Amino acid sequence: MATLIGTEGFAQTTAKKSTASPLARPKLVVGIVVDQMRYDYLYRYYDKYGEGGFKRLMNEGYNCRNNHYSYALTVTAAGHASVYTGSIPAINGIVGNNWYDNLAGKDMYCAEDPSVETVGSTNATAGKMSPRNLLSTTITDQLQIATNFRSKTVGVAIKDRGAILPAGHTASGAYWFDSKTGNWITSTFYTKELPQWVQDVNARKLPSEYMKKGWNTLLPINQYEESTGDDQPYETRLSGAATSTFPYDLAGRSGDAFGIIASTPWGNTMTKEMAMAAIKGENMGKGSQTDFLAVSFSSPDYVGHAFGPNSIEIEDVYLRLDQEFAEFFAFLDSWTGKGNYTVFLTADHGVMDIPAFWTEHRLPAGLLDNSKIKNAMATAIKEEFGEGEFVKANENYQIYFDHKTLKSKGIEVEDLYDVVREVLLPIPGIADVVNLKDLGETHLNSYQLELYKNGTHATRSGDLQIVTQPGWISGRGVGTTHGSPYNYDTHVPLLFYGWGVNKGETLRRTAIADIAPTLAGILRILPPNGSVGEPVLEAVKK
Repeated sequence: MATLIGTEGFAQTTAKKSTASPLARPKLVVGIVVDQMRYDYLYRYYDKYGEGGFKRLMNEGYNCRNNHYSYALTVTAAGHASVYTGSIPAINGIVGNNWYDNLAGKDMYCAEDPSVETVGSTNATAGKMSPRNLLSTTITDQLQIATNFRSKTVGVAIKDRGAILPAGHTASGAYWFDSKTGNWITSTFYTKELPQWVQDVNARKLPSEYMKKGWNTLLPINQYEESTGDDQPYETRLSGAATSTFPYDLAGRSGDAFGIIASTPWGNTMTKEMAMAAIKGENMGKGSQTDFLAVSFSSPDYVGHAFGPNSIEIEDVYLRLDQEFAEFFAFLDSWTGKGNYTVFLTADHGVMDIPAFWTEHRLPAGLLDNSKIKNAMATAIKEEFGEGEFVKANENYQIYFDHKTLKSKGIEVEDLYDVVREVLLPIPGIADVVNLKDLGETHLNSYQLELYKNGTHATRSGDLQIVTQPGWISGRGVGTTHGSPYNYDTHVPLLFYGWGVNKGETLRRTAIADIAPTLAGILRILPPNGSVGEPVLEAVKK
């Protein structure tokens, strides 16, 4: 017969267990998302990077060199949500920055929340935001659950969606930039009053100081040999600028006075300062539990949209961002101790080159004629089905039909699909039109079909999807954009560094959805509830 442990023996056993070493975890996790960073930027400017920024992560950490998004509509909100949920828009619900909500019957912004109020600004609408539209948990939520909510999680970004979605539902706080006042703000979803450390950052009036300095190149302009010459006709001018040439005078702005900061490298500087202030203000990485800072650098997206990937402006942004990262990592070394924190760096999407730049070099590209698409579709529908409000909304290259009209006329989506596809396919730049309500019968190739399936949500996606040709975008002739299933938009960096991370690299294909389960493996916690990714095993120390 087995001998039972007595009360005294049980107490002794418990005492021994309580003095055991705690589970090993990093003191701090820092998630970095660079808004609109294509994979090739790591190597295009490599020779000009210093040793402490991008190169430190690449050469001392683990580099997933063939990392892609596994859905088609590559935009900011969807990217941030997928990074932190380890899932796809079909599951987490963030199908775009904006969408038409079929159930609510209205346009929706990814982070909008009319039930909350702005905190930290007189700009009442800027802070009516929360993560309530995100339908699954994040890795930051899972860390909170695993530590019984003793961890601190903070999100920081110029864009509200870049701070809110990564920080998750259980965050200690999320802070974003109000371009009208120049303040970092939040919402009552998190707190009723800005923490003192945020008030102190706002009191420094850093945006005003940055604007006085203007923007000139870090290096002599003739050294930007990786880029086309300054002032190309297809580049967008900064607000108030006479030309798209250096130097840029940022002083003397009015109206949305501080918005210009986001379109310069000073936006990255401001974000780095706020990130360091958050770590110090919340005393992150100093407690008994792992803390998590989610920081997104939004300015490369603003600059990239305006000037394109081949511009001196975008090269200057990345050379300066490299310096910001070097300073940030040095701060982390001194704050938590080198080797005591874990970092990952990725991007929310890539970007297409400006089509005019491609056509200049005899590459296939072009601009979709949106008015031609709209008129052709309206005319064809009217001729076939008569008068009526058939199209409710257009978003993310998707067409949303008014289902009340369809029902009243006894028309099926399939009927409209046949008419619309026939009239749109001859338009230059359109590769296909897909019926999102019947993806099993699509003409699309299997690779792209999977990407569109992963990005389609039953109540938030449209009825039909316009698939563009490679190199074609919707635009005005200047600047560029993203949001396609093609490599220039899906292929982004993924670097792991620090505590629990091996040194090395891989060219096997990895996915954005792999980030959260990899972190879960490092932290020894459950992945987010909607996660579909797999841990990058090679990157994780056993």
